[in-house]
Amino acid sequence: MADSDDLRPQRVGEVVEATSTSFVAQCYRLYDTPALGSLVRSGTAPLYAVVSSVSTGPLDASRPVLARGEAAATEEEVFRENPQLERLLTSRFDALIVGHRVGEELRHFLPPLPPRVHSFVYCCCPAEVARFTSRLDLLNLLLNSGVQAADEVIGACLRQAAAAHPDPGEVLLKAGKALAGELAGDLPRLQAILRRVTP
Repeated sequence: MADSDDLRPQRVGEVVEATSTSFVAQCYRLYDTPALGSLVRSGTAPLYAVVSSVSTGPLDASRPVLARGEAAATEEEVFRENPQLERLLTSRFDALIVGHRVGEELRHFLPPLPPRVHSFVYCCCPAEVARFTSRLDLLNLLLNSGVQAADEVIGACLRQAAAAHPDPGEVLLKAGKALAGELAGDLPRLQAILRRVTP
């Protein structure tokens, strides 16, 4: 039986910037971000997105981060001796929109509108990941996203998606076939992605 915590959505942050194809979310807690390639959702009529980049930096861009640990024995000690750092730093992530839901129907293409700023962002539970990735139409959007390191994002997404299904090998085989169709004219890129997907 699944742990009840696995079934409850985990709210990790809020949308702070949005376009028709992607959004940026600020996390509530420092370093508490979803992993690269994770499926997240946002909005009341939810849209789904794949985490494409994670960053941590100063909350105020005009105040750069300075090294503070020269005399510290551990990284934890740096934060213990500088408790203000938790309030001066922030973690954010970028996410590529790959679909949305209308009623109970999942649609594997861009929604008519992006999420609103301050919309809550949740990590999808394994059951939700399995349901959304039962079709792999998101691969086309990810392949053509133009983001830096898109192939790494695809590899991470497929590894996590496979782990959410009862038969991960079957999902990876299906993904390999879908990628072969999408990248028929780009064998080096296909091979590079497949190396990131299969152990």
